[in-house]
Amino acid sequence: MCGALIMGFGLWLLLDNQSFIVVLNNSTAVKVACYILIGVGAFSMLMSFLGCLGAIYEIRCLLGLYFTCLVLILIAQIAAGALIYFQKDLHGEMSKVVTKVLDDYPGNNSTTEQAWDFIQRKMECCGWNGGNDWNGNMVIVNSSRLLFPCSCQNVSVSSGNFSESGFCEAQTPDWPVYSTVKNTLLCGNLSVVESWLLTNIGVVLGICLGVAFIELLGMILSMCLCRNIHTEDYTKVPKY
Repeated sequence: MCGALIMGFGLWLLLDNQSFIVVLNNSTAVKVACYILIGVGAFSMLMSFLGCLGAIYEIRCLLGLYFTCLVLILIAQIAAGALIYFQKDLHGEMSKVVTKVLDDYPGNNSTTEQAWDFIQRKMECCGWNGGNDWNGNMVIVNSSRLLFPCSCQNVSVSSGNFSESGFCEAQTPDWPVYSTVKNTLLCGNLSVVESWLLTNIGVVLGICLGVAFIELLGMILSMCLCRNIHTEDYTKVPKY
């Protein structure tokens, strides 16, 4: 079941076209992470199936393979945890991805642009850290007009009918866009996520230790079952 959940989560991240993940999918690192999740989930399901067969039919080879796979998964989890701990630049990686999306935004209503427009409209924000993030966009830079992204429009300080996507023309150099961030989780920065992790680090650590304990228990039980499987000793069968 855990393997199926992991694989399903990886497939959702890779295939979903209706969320913020569409923006992050421009990152090679995110795509690699999706494929790793799918691979780990499929591998866990296969391993569990072999472990069940080994336990039901008392096949030592399959139980030994199950034990070996659990050891490898545990080692991989420890390595991944260490990698995440020492590579803490999640904010920087996401900032680079979003900056590239904003710089290359042509306003042709592509899937990635629709996702980012939706985020800015619903979260009432503009850019990653503010409206200045759009200053590198080539359409805005090369235009002789005062353009700004329509999805950033702050209806409380602007008048007129504007589109929900693409670029709109401003009347003054001060864009009528959102200047405050209502939801820093999706539009602004990752301070909320970072704060949550620091506040709930005990819970996160407890979950990780619980998963590791279940894996260790599975390793111990598989070895005990493997050792206690009785093999037939045909030398003690009476001869007739």
